[in-house]
Amino acid sequence: MEKRKQYDDKIILARREKHEIPKGFKGLVLCPICGASFYKKAWHHNLRNYKNLKENLEVKFLICPACRMIKNKQFEGEVKILNIPQNNLDNLIHLIEAFGHRAYLIDSQHRLINIKKVKDGLIVTTTENQLAVKIAKKIKEVFKKIDIKTSYSPSPSDVVYIKLEFRI
Repeated sequence: MEKRKQYDDKIILARREKHEIPKGFKGLVLCPICGASFYKKAWHHNLRNYKNLKENLEVKFLICPACRMIKNKQFEGEVKILNIPQNNLDNLIHLIEAFGHRAYLIDSQHRLINIKKVKDGLIVTTTENQLAVKIAKKIKEVFKKIDIKTSYSPSPSDVVYIKLEFRI
């Protein structure tokens, strides 16, 4: 039987995963900034409860993709919130922080980078574009009177820009 040339010798990864998975390393990778660990093709919060961890693993220290994005001042999701009623501002910030914290608990690479107060509202940046979309949908669900405009950057980039505007 002849071996297929195209796919048998390599793992085909999605375009964005090429940057997230350390190539050619078998063992354990730890992030010195946040403590996340890369083991068995995935980033984890920690490996305390991992039962099948081998004792003589090679360990390497490497900054995880989320910490690298934060360090390089990059983001994949930006949510601009405009015309926020003053009585809803604290509740809105608390909602965003809580939603970001829950996303981080599920996946160590989904993080809320910053909530920045600007003259006419808030700018929220995230490490994942899906997280930004989910935050925008949650804000719309909770506060109801909001218009949403979503735009994606051109093909090689995964960045999403979302504009939320409170209707007064």
